[in-house]
Amino acid sequence: MTKHNASNERIKHRYFGFLKEAKHQSEPTVDAAAKALDQFEEYTDWRDFKAFHYQQAIGFKKKLAQQKSQKSGKELSKATLHATLTQLKRFFEWLALQPGYKSRLQYSDAEYFNLSGNDMRVATARREQKVPTLEQIKHVINSMPARMEIELRNRAIIAFTILTGARDGAIVSMKLKHVDLIMNCVNQDAREVKTKRRKTFTSIFFPVGDEIRRIVAEWVVYLRENKLWGNDEPFFPATDVALDANRQFQVSGLRKAHWTTATPIRGIFRKAFANAGLPYFNPHSFRNTLAQLGQRLCKTPEELKAWSQNLGHENVLTTFLSYGEVSLQRQEEIMRDFAAPQQPARSHADEMEALLTKGPALVRTQR
Repeated sequence: MTKHNASNERIKHRYFGFLKEAKHQSEPTVDAAAKALDQFEEYTDWRDFKAFHYQQAIGFKKKLAQQKSQKSGKELSKATLHATLTQLKRFFEWLALQPGYKSRLQYSDAEYFNLSGNDMRVATARREQKVPTLEQIKHVINSMPARMEIELRNRAIIAFTILTGARDGAIVSMKLKHVDLIMNCVNQDAREVKTKRRKTFTSIFFPVGDEIRRIVAEWVVYLRENKLWGNDEPFFPATDVALDANRQFQVSGLRKAHWTTATPIRGIFRKAFANAGLPYFNPHSFRNTLAQLGQRLCKTPEELKAWSQNLGHENVLTTFLSYGEVSLQRQEEIMRDFAAPQQPARSHADEMEALLTKGPALVRTQR
């Protein structure tokens, strides 16, 4: 049986182009839309989208709710249902406005992809994120071997991530020239560094300890003085693999090339945390660690703004609403402190309140 519809393929191609070129969506977002449409087409036996009826949305929603996760064997989470159905809703809203389709489809029929109010609240509820403490991160770094150059690189990657708060996609594309040990900063130049939304900014090293900075500095010296690498060489080079005497592939050192994806970095994190006897935390979770550190250290609006800007955020609310969730343990400490004798209010209290409450509608997802 044919498992595609030529007419559907053509309009999907146009839609994916619309997402990328007009809406400036990332590749993962476009891939998510493609996956959702594949699931829906399979459910309808690849019926032409021009024959879409709201009953198809209702039936697909019920089928999806009964589907089991391949990993856990349990029913799909409400968040997964919401993500898939949202992709389909957006597609059919767009489709209902396209020539050749708008006379056949009702724009409002896309509403049938909505979850119930209760399911929506479950799907979109904010839950406490698991965030590594700075002490845990330092324990992981101190537990890592540092004899071979591969080991030196791996340890430096984790130290650099907490020192700068850089995203893993940016880290794999950085060159030696982007790290300035004199000014204690990293220049995330979007012409060469794969920053989110191709934003160019400078991050000053975060105050996470001299031992963390020293590991990064030693890595810079190793590349420049031992390897004799120049400014345009990769800061974290890919692993070189070669055949040994037994014609088996073995790690042979580093090669002057960037990794093509951030997947190897996540593998390094996973192994390092496991070897240290701790649960896995991905590179992005370090940004949450830094946001929580900023909550404790920043005392004035100017300090809040500087900390947020150092993470690459244009809006300070992004840092403290998307990243700076108060942990349950800290929440308990704060609530208990309210019962203790109160200290005089800080002089910047009113300014801080104004900074964190003005214009919440301006917050954009910059994670």
